[in-house]
Amino acid sequence: MKTCFLDGVADRVNLPFFDVWRVECYTFVYPLVIHYSQRVAPRCLPLPHIPPLTGVALRFGIAGALLLALVRHFGVRFTWSRWELGLWAMNGLFSFSVSYTIVYWAEQHIPSGLAAVLFATYPLMVAVIAHFALPGERLGWSASAGILLGLAGVATIFSDDLQALGGARAREVALVMLVSPLVSAIATVAIKRWGKGIHPLSLTAVPMLLTAALVGTLAAVFERNAPIVFDLRSVGALVYLAVMGSAVTFTIYYWMLSHAAATRVALIAYTIPIVAVAVGAVLFDEPIRPLVILGGALVLAGVAIVARRR
Repeated sequence: MKTCFLDGVADRVNLPFFDVWRVECYTFVYPLVIHYSQRVAPRCLPLPHIPPLTGVALRFGIAGALLLALVRHFGVRFTWSRWELGLWAMNGLFSFSVSYTIVYWAEQHIPSGLAAVLFATYPLMVAVIAHFALPGERLGWSASAGILLGLAGVATIFSDDLQALGGARAREVALVMLVSPLVSAIATVAIKRWGKGIHPLSLTAVPMLLTAALVGTLAAVFERNAPIVFDLRSVGALVYLAVMGSAVTFTIYYWMLSHAAATRVALIAYTIPIVAVAVGAVLFDEPIRPLVILGGALVLAGVAIVARRR
């Protein structure tokens, strides 16, 4: 049984060694997509006339509808098991609703580079949770040292004068920002443990539509008086983020998760800060502070150690 329509495409490629490197191929391609779609594009392609909650709801509503159409086109069948229903709820709430609402809110108060460095703790959080929840992904002593090094990096970042980066509330916003990678890590490990046999399109389409409904309801309450203008720039950015930053990105991600260890797949997020910090500094004149760079380097070093010692 094929776990994803990507497998069907792979099987039609007449290369006997394709199975060996196709996961590696997508592991290489995915960061290129996520760099621009998840962290860079929201800054380069802002939604100037769409409030944050409304933007999240519309983004995932469009993505979910597109993926649901693909479900029908490829003949994907939902199992409607308690595991599938539970993962729908968890993924919709944790991976998309909570995580993205926090990111959209946080980047209004702190530089995108700092937000990306903080989100780079995601692979470390996945590794820790997977150690306790996934029997085949135990941490050794070297990997544990990598975790501690990453935590030292986070501590270094918070030792800096964050007010110089984002004002009086920067430290509090940065703390809240850490909830985003945490809830995403919980959802990732849950999918790895209980998602066997559940199609990646199921893990994306329905949770994204649930996110659109939940966050859309919050937007109707908290942003009901906020002006919304759908001009060419906003619509173009919204469609790009929905298709490339949501539908394509997460379908590939959950397909990879079904083929490789959760910690290994999560490690691809470690390169995000490099691009985010550079783009933030060059295009948006965001300040680069030495302690933030040092802390980010420690986080990346910790992730690298975990990657080598799994």
